Amino acid sequence: MAKIYYVGDWAVLTGPVFAETPFYHSPKGLDIFNYGKWLKDALESTGRHQVESVPGWDFYNKLGPGDYERILAEYDVLIFSDIDAKLFQLAPNFFDREKFGKAVLTYPDRIRLTVEAIKEGRSALFLGGWYSFTGELGKGGWGRTRLREVLPVRCLDHEDLVESTEGFDAELTAAGERFFKSINLRTMPPILGYNKTVAIPEGKVLLEVRETGDPLLAVRSCGRGRVLAYMSDPAPHWGCNFVFWEDYPAFWLECVDHVLEGR
Repeated sequence: MAKIYYVGDWAVLTGPVFAETPFYHSPKGLDIFNYGKWLKDALESTGRHQVESVPGWDFYNKLGPGDYERILAEYDVLIFSDIDAKLFQLAPNFFDREKFGKAVLTYPDRIRLTVEAIKEGRSALFLGGWYSFTGELGKGGWGRTRLREVLPVRCLDHEDLVESTEGFDAELTAAGERFFKSINLRTMPPILGYNKTVAIPEGKVLLEVRETGDPLLAVRSCGRGRVLAYMSDPAPHWGCNFVFWEDYPAFWLECVDHVLEGR
């Protein structure tokens, strides 16, 4: 059984917000959404994988020194979806003024640890969203970090969101025809958006966006590890049709099987 550590695809909704005076605003509701439930259920559907689904705020707040190293040692596959680079690069204690001046504040670099773990044999999936790759207004920021050393595509230097209410279709490349042997990708429903990236020699593009030719899914080997990048969302809203596709579980199981090959 493969152990999978899946970060992202959670959200907190507050509101509606009522302003009844110029001085006070009152939220009249709070809800937590687990948008990652579809991918978690898909990967656990055969009993071959165990998935720990972690909100971005827990990844940021609850991992102290040594905790992430333990995760990298214990889990076979890492999944990062719709989370920005700052969740890796900042630590809550940098904002605790009570600690200022008491000691030199530095912490292990989780970007470095991730890259090194992949090169040493860990498998990883990097999945799309508004805070993935370059992201909305550059907020994803993956390409400005060492994650670019392991991604199978190159991130843009500016906002990369490509969206349409009419949707986009997936197109198999020749390499993709050999990769997806048991799934009819021609029945995949339209996605409502994706992160625009650029193909690189180190990566192999398996799916393209039919309307634009942009990479949609790419893979690469990196040291002893394998990495897969899917430039759209495994969850709503971009994937609000995708998650109900009959082959959605089989699609993700093949993706995980690929990155685990050779382990």
